[in-house]
Amino acid sequence: MTKVWLFALVLAVMATGVCAQDAHYPNNDDNAHYGWADVLRVDPVQAVTQTNEPRQQCYDQQVERHDRGNSAAGTVLGAVIGGVLGHTVGKGDGRTAATVVGAVAGGAVGNRVSDHGGDYQTTQTRCRQVDTVSEQRRIIGYDVEYRYRGEVYMSRLSYDPGERLRVRVRVEPAG
Repeated sequence: MTKVWLFALVLAVMATGVCAQDAHYPNNDDNAHYGWADVLRVDPVQAVTQTNEPRQQCYDQQVERHDRGNSAAGTVLGAVIGGVLGHTVGKGDGRTAATVVGAVAGGAVGNRVSDHGGDYQTTQTRCRQVDTVSEQRRIIGYDVEYRYRGEVYMSRLSYDPGERLRVRVRVEPAG
């Protein structure tokens, strides 16, 4: 019976050791832990980006215009003046005929004398859309040199880590 009891005692001690070992070394599938590294150098990495920007480009241009003038006003004014003159010249039944003839003649003279317009040059502002390419430099990352436990490493990060960098250390068997 002492052999059975001794065997049970050895078995219990071994089981306790395995549990203690599991508690001390948790089951970590990737065998990783974290530490701090000293940053030795940080170099910004820049890239050039191009942007197409549409904008208005305006300029003055000489254009030729045609003015039709205002012959209607000259014709009406000439007809009124001619009618008044014809009315003052004529007498009796001839007064009406003289008024009509004076109005027609005055209208014809007024039309001929009035402004018939003409061609002339002027300046007109014209605009068109043009694309302007602008280039901008921007930081796309940082090349970081750091030391962890005496070894120097390089990594490209999306941020400037400052003086210290938190690192993830993964341990694997070499063989």
